[in-house]
Amino acid sequence: MFWLFYNYHPKYPYQKKIWIKVRFLHETDKAILVYCNNREIWIPKSRVYKIRLKKSVFEIYTKESSVE
Repeated sequence: MFWLFYNYHPKYPYQKKIWIKVRFLHETDKAILVYCNNREIWIPKSRVYKIRLKKSVFEIYTKESSVE
């Protein structure tokens, strides 16, 4: 049965998730204002999958499309 799903490709383009280094500026109930890549970006909390502190730098795990 495993061989049926082995070569399965999704119908829609797969969106890659990435870790980005950020500085938190402001937070509301539904979104976070962050500073990354010399820009201020509002990221919805529904798009934030994980947050970690690595070597005293905050990183957010999110979809690549939400940073562009």
